[in-house]
Amino acid sequence: MPLPATALAELATIAARYPQARSGLLPMLHLVQASEGRITPEGIEACAEILGISAAEVSGVATFYTMYKRKPVGDYHVGVCTNTLCAVMGGDVIFERLKDHLDVGNDETTADGKITLEHVECNAACDYAPVMMVNWEFMDNMTPQSATQLVDDLREGNEVRSTRGPKICTWREAERVLAGFNDGLADEGPAAGPASLVGLEIARERGWTAPESGRRTAELAPPSSPEAAAEEADTSRAESETKVDESPADTKHVDNPAKGDEAK
Repeated sequence: MPLPATALAELATIAARYPQARSGLLPMLHLVQASEGRITPEGIEACAEILGISAAEVSGVATFYTMYKRKPVGDYHVGVCTNTLCAVMGGDVIFERLKDHLDVGNDETTADGKITLEHVECNAACDYAPVMMVNWEFMDNMTPQSATQLVDDLREGNEVRSTRGPKICTWREAERVLAGFNDGLADEGPAAGPASLVGLEIARERGWTAPESGRRTAELAPPSSPEAAAEEADTSRAESETKVDESPADTKHVDNPAKGDEAK
């Protein structure tokens, strides 16, 4: 089915934000998912027409990034980090527990259409490992028990809040945000938790500060005097001449003294 007229108008709005319209392709694909629940052939054609590029070029981008889905996603995309640290801290166990609990495999959706489960790579929240994400919002320090309670709450329609972010919205609503449309929830939640701020607290205790903004490395070092510069040039020249004197052409008989005597 063709995209709704409102979605087509918003796709054009996104493209118009950029000096080169093609730069808007990524948020445009997120908007297609917000409208259709996945990347559809019609969505690909619409993006291509608006941007003046081929459908093959759009499809190449849509199939490259794992955030773009070619089959329907549930109301809540639940990602379990199974990268190294999260795996060691229990991510693998959590993922296996959820597969059994939800009766789905990786990148599959529950029969009621509520949950799509996927194991994902590093979520850049290692200080809260093991972590999960629901529609790209963090759920920190998870356990198999808290993970199963989380998906049960989502399926039952109970309010769920990110550990360091806003109230969890649906996947389509989250996709609309990724397309660049404000949902008014940006200021909900603390954003940074204690584990993320440990380095800052240590720096404050010890009086550490960052270099002044805009100062170049060259400005931090004292300038060389003419005499020092000349000495550095002489040293460099001497090292270069030494390398020439020790070239293979001058030392070809050193490895075999006998051959050297025969040459004489």
